[in-house]
Amino acid sequence: MRKFLKKNLAVAVAVGVIGLSFAAESVFAATARNIDLDETVQLALENNRTIKRAIVSRESAYWSLKTAGSRMGPTVGLSTQGQAVGGSYYKNQGYSNHRAFSSSASFSMPIYDGNLLKEGRVAARYGLNSADLTLEDTLQAVKLQATTYYYRVLQTKNYIEVGEENVRTLQEHLNNVNAQFRAGTVAKADVLSSEVNLANAQQALVTYNNNYDVAVATLSNYLLLPADTILRTQDQLTYTKYSLNLEDCTAYALDNRPDVAAADYAVKQAESSKRSAKAGHRPTVNAVASTGINGENPFDNDKSDSWTAGISASWNIFDNGLVNSQVHAAEAAIIQAQEAAAATREQVQLDVQSAFLSLRAAEKNIATTKTAIASAEEDFKIAQVRYAAGVGTNLDVMDASTKLTQTKTNYYDALYNYNTAKANLDKAMGIPVGIDVTRYVSAEEDGKSANKAREEAALNSKAGEEPKHSDVAPVVTIDLSNAKPVSTK
Repeated sequence: MRKFLKKNLAVAVAVGVIGLSFAAESVFAATARNIDLDETVQLALENNRTIKRAIVSRESAYWSLKTAGSRMGPTVGLSTQGQAVGGSYYKNQGYSNHRAFSSSASFSMPIYDGNLLKEGRVAARYGLNSADLTLEDTLQAVKLQATTYYYRVLQTKNYIEVGEENVRTLQEHLNNVNAQFRAGTVAKADVLSSEVNLANAQQALVTYNNNYDVAVATLSNYLLLPADTILRTQDQLTYTKYSLNLEDCTAYALDNRPDVAAADYAVKQAESSKRSAKAGHRPTVNAVASTGINGENPFDNDKSDSWTAGISASWNIFDNGLVNSQVHAAEAAIIQAQEAAAATREQVQLDVQSAFLSLRAAEKNIATTKTAIASAEEDFKIAQVRYAAGVGTNLDVMDASTKLTQTKTNYYDALYNYNTAKANLDKAMGIPVGIDVTRYVSAEEDGKSANKAREEAALNSKAGEEPKHSDVAPVVTIDLSNAKPVSTK
């Protein structure tokens, strides 16, 4: 039994070694891709599933408008019926054959309905306008998320650089401490303390590398790229001064945010629904016509035909308060839509203010931490010199090293916060991605269709095209045989 276990254990180890060799080879077989921020945003706009769902929602609103328009036109119906007949009843009726048939055609055209169908079409048109603006809002949100994920990759990449530098510095310090220990000038406790601090720094570096791998995988997933893609970012977190003021940013946002305009269309849609409800108090008039043919056999000449044409009218004189209830419900819906629109404007102001304040706070932290890095580097050098001269302690060196590492990570945090705050401010202000909201609303108010409004408001030719849904993209799965850490080189 013991020999059997040893044999199987050897086989398992051998298989594990082979598996590791294949995994190592897969690292070199994985796809590497250079990518910058602009390409990241473009890939997100092309591939993101949230956008695809918004396009389908917009297309659904488009066909709802078509449906509402179709109800305003005439309808023509055709029907035919054939039967086998028998028995004394049909013989007494003069049927000579055992089959009978009848065909008829009908026509109906609404003439007056109290604007019920018209308001239904108006409400559907506002629904399409709202869907257009919701799609633009989705584009802006996806751009923000892709930008944030990209900046997160840059931030974790900088963490790795800080961690690697800290490990190198502490390794050099440990070498010096060991040399002094062998010379008998320092105690063993200094060696042990330096080893512990180096181990902690190495552990932190492992965490930094893992966070980078997760950040890259998250970005790849958001862009619908294979999970094992090696993304090599081509940008750095930098500071660019923005001359902005809160008042101008807020005013721009209230004029350009797509969700603000969509909320206004929701109010108009609710108002149209109220007018539709009021139509229940009015009569409806339709033009109608019908024709029919009856006979024993479609090939016989012995058949009769008939036709009618005229107008039909109906009016609900008493409905037990149904229409009034519908009107009151529509009025309540208007108030809800108005409150939602007001809340949207208030949220926009808060979004702009929060992003603006975060931008300014991060800007101040960049200046503070940049100065602090120089001080921390000088403090670390002094601690090393004092320790080498025997007038400082190893604890002073470790403490200075920790402060230097923390200061550098604080600096990169400030850069990350600044850049993401600017991206959030762009989203809060409604910086356009596909269409200019103010031009779209203006074109719609001039009576342009939604597609024409898109053309006039489009920032590029592709955005001016009518959005069309595509086939569902395949699910991106992880190839476990190709799983690996992501290389930053």
